[in-house]
Amino acid sequence: MSALAAIPTTVESERNDVAHLVGDVERLEMIFDGWDETARGAARAYGLAIEALNGEALRRLVAALKHDPAALAAMKSAVADDVVYAVMRRHGIIKPSLTERVEAALDGIRPMLASHGGDVELVAVTPPAIEVRFTGSCDGCPASALTFHAGVKKAVEEACPEITDILQVKGLATASAPNGDTVRFVSPFALASGGQWHYAAKIADIPEAGIKAMILDGEKLLLSRRGSIVTCFQNACAHLGLALDDGEIENGVITCPYHGFRYDLSSGECLTAPSVQLQPHAVRVVGTRVEVRLQK
Repeated sequence: MSALAAIPTTVESERNDVAHLVGDVERLEMIFDGWDETARGAARAYGLAIEALNGEALRRLVAALKHDPAALAAMKSAVADDVVYAVMRRHGIIKPSLTERVEAALDGIRPMLASHGGDVELVAVTPPAIEVRFTGSCDGCPASALTFHAGVKKAVEEACPEITDILQVKGLATASAPNGDTVRFVSPFALASGGQWHYAAKIADIPEAGIKAMILDGEKLLLSRRGSIVTCFQNACAHLGLALDDGEIENGVITCPYHGFRYDLSSGECLTAPSVQLQPHAVRVVGTRVEVRLQK
């Protein structure tokens, strides 16, 4: 029996289960890893050809339906699904959202801000305006006005010309949790996510420039901290879903201890395979507490 024949077939009732589909892909990748380079190259070429065919089919489907108002409305509704959105984006059928483009512009200047111990967060997107807030050492810095105009404002205007008003929100004291405590930091991932906030840890429990692995309400999480800025991702490598917490960390990048995939802990971006990334969770710092929002 061939190696491919040994892969269990997904039953009909589970074909729409993303977890099972991802599992099928991962099992295939593990088999491909044992092949020689010629065979792996042939498998990659076959996969790309199938992907290109699927992309062309999707483009023709959209082109045929977009002139029907009801069909267009249904397609726009369907794109709200994470899986549908990811596939359509991968094939270039839909353009990145305005929030994505603003975040990409801010990502371009974050290394400069981080070199001084600061950062910038996207507070709100209300076209034609956005609101941003400096955090860390950039919050209240005498040079923050120069940074705002020469860095943030210029980067956003160049990437998103439809944004004409870029407002800087001063200070963090205006935000508060339901119990009245000051919210010191809210991750950008919180802007578009729902769910309930859960206490995760004291901010001091997360090592500076390090990580803290934990299980919260059944979810395996990886918390990372730089000053008062905290990120939270699923503790699972995007390659094969293996835990990352034993990986080495250097300059804000964690390396998977199993297959060497490297991830930026500030964004979850995979530096080894840019087409994938870690699954983020919204996180906020309330007083000295770190809270994570889980979607259930």
